[in-house]
Parts: sequence; C-alpha cells; structure tokens
Amino acid sequence: MESAPSSALQEARVALGGRLREIRRAGGFKTARAFATRAGWSESKASRIENGITQPSENDLRQYADLCQVPDMYSDLAATAHNIDEMYVEWRLHRDGLRPVQESHVPLYDRTRHFRIYEPGVIPGLLQTPAYARSIMSRIIGFWGIPDDTEDAVAVRMSRQQVLRDAHRRFGILMEETALRSRFGDAEVMATQLGHFLAVSVLQQVSLGIVPMTADRTMWPLEGFWIYDDNQVVIELATAQVTVKQPSEIATYTRMFSELTQIAVFGKSARALITEAVNVLE
Repeated sequence: MESAPSSALQEARVALGGRLREIRRAGGFKTARAFATRAGWSESKASRIENGITQPSENDLRQYADLCQVPDMYSDLAATAHNIDEMYVEWRLHRDGLRPVQESHVPLYDRTRHFRIYEPGVIPGLLQTPAYARSIMSRIIGFWGIPDDTEDAVAVRMSRQQVLRDAHRRFGILMEETALRSRFGDAEVMATQLGHFLAVSVLQQVSLGIVPMTADRTMWPLEGFWIYDDNQVVIELATAQVTVKQPSEIATYTRMFSELTQIAVFGKSARALITEAVNVLE
C-alpha cells in the first residue's frame, strides 16, 4: 500500500517539472541551459526541477512565469507546487484510529460556507446517523486492522454535523441512487438513515439531488469528492485522501459537479427515490 501514494507523489512532481519544461520551450528557451543562464541559475538546477528531482520554490516558479512571459500562470503553478507535498495523505495515518482523522477535518468544516458534495455509493458523513456511521467505521477499522475507537470517531462525526443547521451556509449534495440502496447495517439501520435523510432534505440551506439509476447519463459516475468553497477539493481513494488546491483542477471538479447536477432529480422526485429505497427494505 505504501508504494502507491509515494509513486503517485513522485509522478505529480515529474508532471509539474514537465509542465515547466513546456512553458520554458514555449517561452523561447530551447534548452534548460539557456533558461538557467537567463535566470542566473546553474544548468543542473533547471534540469533537476524539470525532471521532478527538486521541488521548485515560489521564486523559481515566478522566474518561469515571468521569463517565459506567462505571468498569469504563476498562481496556478504555485498552487500546484504547494499542494504536491500535502496532496496525498496515506490511510496508514489511520494507525492511531479514526478519531484523529475525523478531528482533522473540524477546522475545514468550520471555515467553509459553501459545501458541494458528491458521493456515488454512501450517504455523506454530514447526513449520517450514528448507527450508519458506526457500521461503516467498524468495517474500516476491521479492514485496516487499526485500534478500535469507533464510538469516539462516531461522536466526532456527529458533532461536525452541527454546521448543517447553520442557515448562513449552503450545502449542495449529490448522490447516486446506488448510495440509497447500498446497505451499511441491517434494515432497521438503513430505514432510520433514509428517514433522517428525508428530514434533512427539506432544510432551506440544503439542496439535495439524486442521480437515478435510470438517468440518461451525460456524466459518468466519479469517485466521491467534496468541494469546500472555491478553495479546495478533497477526494477519497482506496489508499489515500487527495487534496486538490490548484485553481484549474478545482474548476474541473466544479464543472463535473455542475454536469452531475444536470442529470440529478431534486425535491419531490428525489424524496420519492428515497421513499422507494425505504419501501424495499426487508
């Protein structure tokens, strides 16, 4: 498991170096030596940066943007570089249990005013009941073989949900219909969870959309992602949590969210799908 995120991290560094190489060439510097001379660097420094060996500083990125006459690209380059070292948080950080992971998100929740959430297969944590959350977390703990702090972790998750009651925040929540029918816990747990979901769906600050299984898809199902204001996107993969902060990638996820919104149903139609999922429970 440890090799996958670390190799992906290196790939991200190499990708940034490749992007800088393209900018350098488009800016009229055919060789790294020519650019290094103009920047007052050693040739080896430019080579290390463009091959992903050395992480460029903000000043280095400014040199690329200014000397290659693309100053507007600096902010995106800087966000990309800043994000690389923190973008992959391996799940081995769960070794101390799930409570620290839940607590680490509290400051982000506190400062976010606009949540946009897409989940393909589970009810989002902001909308989970204790029993549903307990079922999921206990399975995660069993899978990873980490200390069992389920009750503490559930308590933190429940306390984070108080932001949902803040009428000054906005919550755009999209789910695939599959999430309504995927069972975490027995029929009673699921019935209570879906009932809670119905209750939350009528809150004024919540916009709840469900992509029906019968939808004529113009956007494919994606991994779950959360957009926090316009500042960052968090994506949970099997082995890592990925945090995206570069403006161009945030814009891509915002566009994906918009596309999914177009094929989702809302209001009475969404509540009808939830009710249908409750009715088929046995």
